[in-house]
Amino acid sequence: MALEPSSAVAYTLLFVVATAGCVAGTVRARRIEDAETRRGLVVLLATSGAWAASHASLLVLPGRGPKTVVYLVGLIFGFSTVFAWLYFCSAYTGRTYHRQRAYRRAGIALYLVVVAVKVTNPIHHLYFTTGFVTEPFPHLAIQQGLFHWIVTGLSYTLAAVGMFALFEAFVEADYDTRSLAVLVALAGAPVVLDILGFASPLLIDMIHAPLGVAAFAVGVLFVFEDRFFAVQLTGGVEGATVFLDDDRRIREFNGAARRLFPALDDAAGEPIESLPSVAAALDDDRGVVDVDVDGERRHYVVSENDFDIGQGSLSRIVVFTDVTRIERQRRELERHDRQLEDLSTGMRHELRNAVTIIQGNVRWAIDRLEDGSVEDARGALRTATDTTDRTTRLMNDFATLAQYGQTMADTTTVDVAETARTAWADVEHEAASLTVEGTPSVEADPTRFEVLLQRAFEFLVDNGATTVTVARHDGEVTITGDGDPPGDDSDRYFDYGDAAAHGAVGTALPLVRTLAQVHGWGASIDADYREGIRIVLSIADVSPVDE
Repeated sequence: MALEPSSAVAYTLLFVVATAGCVAGTVRARRIEDAETRRGLVVLLATSGAWAASHASLLVLPGRGPKTVVYLVGLIFGFSTVFAWLYFCSAYTGRTYHRQRAYRRAGIALYLVVVAVKVTNPIHHLYFTTGFVTEPFPHLAIQQGLFHWIVTGLSYTLAAVGMFALFEAFVEADYDTRSLAVLVALAGAPVVLDILGFASPLLIDMIHAPLGVAAFAVGVLFVFEDRFFAVQLTGGVEGATVFLDDDRRIREFNGAARRLFPALDDAAGEPIESLPSVAAALDDDRGVVDVDVDGERRHYVVSENDFDIGQGSLSRIVVFTDVTRIERQRRELERHDRQLEDLSTGMRHELRNAVTIIQGNVRWAIDRLEDGSVEDARGALRTATDTTDRTTRLMNDFATLAQYGQTMADTTTVDVAETARTAWADVEHEAASLTVEGTPSVEADPTRFEVLLQRAFEFLVDNGATTVTVARHDGEVTITGDGDPPGDDSDRYFDYGDAAAHGAVGTALPLVRTLAQVHGWGASIDADYREGIRIVLSIADVSPVDE
């Protein structure tokens, strides 16, 4: 099948375009901040551009002599692209082969030997011989010799090593690197054209590699540059990362970041404020964002750093570091500090009130005795005794808090019905009754859970309940009594200072909430339940200190 004469023009234009692509890539690659990556890519594109230019010149120059010289120069530039490619691939993927003296010396020696064979080809003709043909259009016909096939096979092998390094980096990167893999494959695709040109008259028998290099350069430096450099910057990094530009718009992110924040899929090009929790963490001094991962609340420190890779679209990197264990410890300390402060407030409040009441009633009793009013004196002393008993009970509650208020490390499966009946047996309930409904099991500390139920029962009975029902539902345990409904501000029952001032309820509910929190649960009163009081334990599967 013969080619049209216009094919000469098409071939020439194709290599001219490849030359222009390599030149443009060389200029842009000079802006890369990493010196070794920049050096490898600039040399690769410069030599490939010179090789492509030699091919274009080969097709337009007249006479066998000039064409042969240009072809020989192109061979020298072409072989140098192999070593530039290997250098670039090693630097980009974070390897050190390009720095090792043994490899560098071996590469230089091999290059010089091959160049020497090519330069002396007019003497021995072992690399190639030339002829001039007019079909399908006038051009220099090359008959390749033994050395050509040896060097070509070696070049393809070395180029494949570099491609393998890139493909491996793309596979290990937590990004969608399919576009980059296509570009690398495109860089090697011209080998198919080489084979086709050698085996059939469809194409000219020449090396088409500069076309692939030009396509690769345009793709990674002008089309997919953000992804290309993001992969290099985060090579070997397992954590979540998000890249921003100078205006804090989201440019790139890896798979770990997408898994933490699914909204990133629709946030490319948007300001970081499109992720409110992340933006808030960046503006907060503590810089911690809470994320639900597979049903577990985890905590990440968010840090933002400026950098310069020479490409304007990537200028900031946001890194998420998992600090769940440390953050849980910190929150546990905060919770425990608040708990101790509440405990101290409640104790001071109760002791001050108790002392005032006892002193006042004792003095009153003394005065009544001196006046001969024994019955009044007896009533005052009874009030003082009741106050002492109530204070003793509150002090016992505070001791319980000090004993069980620390977050426990281990839990076990606890039978709700059995534990509820055991706790109920320790409550002075007179004619009140207990009923247990629902699936009777939770993951808890048996002792703490029993004390929690006991204090909840005491609160309900003291509040006038004659029927107490414990029900286990999905995600919660409810403890319901038919006593007096709570007031509008039901949360005050959980405050140590407020609770200690009310003899009828004491510190039962503050203890209930504390013992719930050490399990990682929430405790509240159902404000919508008006037939009595319903205490709700939210037992979602979260870490103990996330409440």
